[in-house]
Amino acid sequence: MNTFQRNLFENPYPGRTLILGMTPSGSHYVQVYWIMGRSTNSRNRIFELDGTNVRNQAFDPAKVEDPSLIIYYPIRHWEDVHIVTNGDQTETIYEGLQNNRTFEQSLMLREFEPDVPHYTPRISGVVNTNTKQYSLSILKTHDNDPSVCLRNSYHFSKFKNGTGHCIHTYESEQNGTLKPFEGEPFEVPLFDSIHEIADFYWKRVNSENKIALLVKFIDIQNCNIQIEIRNKHLTNAER
Repeated sequence: MNTFQRNLFENPYPGRTLILGMTPSGSHYVQVYWIMGRSTNSRNRIFELDGTNVRNQAFDPAKVEDPSLIIYYPIRHWEDVHIVTNGDQTETIYEGLQNNRTFEQSLMLREFEPDVPHYTPRISGVVNTNTKQYSLSILKTHDNDPSVCLRNSYHFSKFKNGTGHCIHTYESEQNGTLKPFEGEPFEVPLFDSIHEIADFYWKRVNSENKIALLVKFIDIQNCNIQIEIRNKHLTNAER
């Protein structure tokens, strides 16, 4: 079994997941992001289009318990830089770009999430259509010890057609505690159809825990944006 199948499809709870890469034909840069949840608060979410951005919204506002870690913009873009993250660090990176901070400099201002005892990693990625490069980052604890934040960044000097690099929040679960992702981003397949990418991952991740998924295409020639969304709460409406 391939690494990505074991990590993403056999693992019942890889958590929030990012993929950055390029279509096989080289026509589009690709960003994929999905969210998972087990608590009522985490499962009460959908993705909504907001122009060329996406909002993470409550499906039923009356059931929201704590919006601080579940309501945010997972994707935004500023000029040539397209951002995708699993939390409100999207805004930190976005504001940093407007103030001449690099991706890494902005993330030096942030740490893992404060959700004891898991301390969920913050995962982030950017695609730069000007330099034709991309980066991924994870901010995490060492084995759930919150005394130190480990900040790992991965830079890719060029895209590989048909390949994405993936990072996700959780490696495993031990005694009820979710353990942070380990190792480096791993390769996953991408396709020329935005619908095929959305279906490929949506149909294979754990059906009980998946909540919502988005795929963003950025045209390599003119930077036009396409977005495909899958919402568990709105499956019939989305398809």
